[in-house]
Amino acid sequence: MEFTAPELYINRELSLLAFNRRVLELAEDTTVPLLERLRFLCISSSNLDEFFEVRVSGLKQHISLGISAQGPDGLSAATQMRLISEHAHALVDAQYHLLNEGLKPALAAEGIHFLPRSEWNSELAKWAKDYFKRELFPLLSPIGLDPAHPFPRVQNKSLNFIVTLDGKDAFGRESRMAIVTAPRALPRMIKVPRELSGGQYSLVFLSSMLHAEVHELFPGMTVTGCYQFRVTRNTDLFVDEEDIQDLREALAGELPTRNFGDAVRLEVADNCSDEAREYLRQQFRLDHQDIYQVKGPVNLNRLSQLYDDIPRDDLKYPTFRPGLPEALRHTEGCLFDIIRQQDILLHHPYQSFAPVITLVRQAAQDPAVLSIKQTLYRTGSKSELVEWLETAALNGKEVTVVVELKARFDEENNIEMARRLQEAGCQVVYGVVGHKTHAKMLLIVRRERKQLKRYVHLGTGNYHAGTAKAYTDIALLTADTAIGNDVHRVFQQLTGLGRVPRPRKLLQAPFTLHKGILKKIERERQHAEAGKPALIKARMNSLIEPKIIQALYRASCAGVKIELIVRGICSLRPGVKGVSENIRVRSVMGRFLEHSRVFYFENDGASELWGSSADWMPRNFFRRIETAFPVETPELKERVIRETLDFYLSDNQQAWQLKADGHYVRHRHARSRPFSAQTALMEQLGTVEIPTTNHRD
Repeated sequence: MEFTAPELYINRELSLLAFNRRVLELAEDTTVPLLERLRFLCISSSNLDEFFEVRVSGLKQHISLGISAQGPDGLSAATQMRLISEHAHALVDAQYHLLNEGLKPALAAEGIHFLPRSEWNSELAKWAKDYFKRELFPLLSPIGLDPAHPFPRVQNKSLNFIVTLDGKDAFGRESRMAIVTAPRALPRMIKVPRELSGGQYSLVFLSSMLHAEVHELFPGMTVTGCYQFRVTRNTDLFVDEEDIQDLREALAGELPTRNFGDAVRLEVADNCSDEAREYLRQQFRLDHQDIYQVKGPVNLNRLSQLYDDIPRDDLKYPTFRPGLPEALRHTEGCLFDIIRQQDILLHHPYQSFAPVITLVRQAAQDPAVLSIKQTLYRTGSKSELVEWLETAALNGKEVTVVVELKARFDEENNIEMARRLQEAGCQVVYGVVGHKTHAKMLLIVRRERKQLKRYVHLGTGNYHAGTAKAYTDIALLTADTAIGNDVHRVFQQLTGLGRVPRPRKLLQAPFTLHKGILKKIERERQHAEAGKPALIKARMNSLIEPKIIQALYRASCAGVKIELIVRGICSLRPGVKGVSENIRVRSVMGRFLEHSRVFYFENDGASELWGSSADWMPRNFFRRIETAFPVETPELKERVIRETLDFYLSDNQQAWQLKADGHYVRHRHARSRPFSAQTALMEQLGTVEIPTTNHRD
């Protein structure tokens, strides 16, 4: 069987919305600390923003160009847009219901209050008026709409107000509408002074202040309505890589236009008048299904500032300190000596990212180190690792850095990083035209006893110290000769663009990774048909590549047991009779963002285990530079299987099971002993510090 029937595939866009619904379920979970619940609500809002900026904008472009955009599920772009609107509206309604009916009352019970204008007393109203005049009024530039003042260019995701007016302006003309944009420099929530809040932690929205004093902006006219709105735009950057001289300069030139792409969504206050809403819809050239009326702030993600501002550790997850592998716990010596003797496995964030920075620091300062080569996809705006690469170049090392300039939403930071590295004397290249460099590789060449020795770091996550505290990833530090040679050849290909011998141990996209995974799945199928042990366990962020799904269906039909842990998008339908009865799919989510990609194949007792930078998606297999690396040391292999696969397959606290109809069901068994993979790993690999005080500001 070919398994190409559309009903065997879940639409990727709807699956992505289902993932975001699971994030919201974490915000709804009353066993999660209160401020963490608020943070999950903000994450669900931020995720939805990106969904519209990238995925919905792409579908709208397909519709405008008359492209069907059908995937394996057979849904046209227009049908997808209709279904997306239904699911997204339901999701947004659930977000605001949770905020208004769940989180606000719970926060109030803890002495944390959002004060609407209806609850202001005279003293609070005076304080708000003074704040408006002092901080807000000098920055506002209201725009009365007429032929000389056309509708302004509203930036992506900015907070704006449409104001309806009666009366004549200063020039004797009838005024109907105006636009006011809230300054981005000001916080969206302002803490009320203690003397006015009765010792409570009280906040006033900036929008409430503007609503209360908006009449000050239009003297001589009557404000009849003032309504928040926010527009979401297409943020994809387009650069014709084949027809430019310098990708960095071309991208830098395109970045200023990102905030002014085509509109894809309009959020307005729930009390917005029909006239004002319709006027905005027409100005942004949107359909009625693109309008979202909300009861509360139009940008929920702005509430995230509360997490850092409110000093209530008792309302947050307990403090966690990552640990170190046994081989690194009691040494301050040379990492090269340790790695030469044994492979080292790091499991972030349960184990610290510090050894990676230490390795680059020691390489930058070690006279025996001759060269450093590294890929950088996301690193953060202030990266200690990048600073050590600069130091290495200044110290005379040959430093080559492959910077992916087109890492979405990190372009500006990566452009600046590339400039700094070049100025320090590093050789900087921008990967391969038409392919994003997503592989996570570090290669250090050191002279030892008149010979050159290669040391390698390979990982599933980025070289970003910040996300290494929040994302789960594995990384391998090794001096394995074959792996070192493979990584060296991949770097040669990235910089020289020539053909190189096929890697001995690594799998590499776009050349061998897809074929290699297909071959391993087929091998399990053949083992099952021959009555031999056959099993596949794999975890990733997304699974949508059709040929991989078809291979998994064939393996399932042959009797291969397949356990999949897919955090986000999954187009495969498990549990379909005669197709995928032997496939189980679960999504595990919690305090940390699950990011590891790990693939296990039983192989008739000669099992293989792989870590990878790649999800099972077409872009990772065919349009990116990716690697998959074997974990071969028995002790480390057993650790990875236990910590990244078996723990997550046993989780009955933070797991969702995917059903054949595409719905996810929270996986909880009242009769089973509670087990959370993330909690177990924190306890086994790091140190959890339970807060002992109940401090209130």
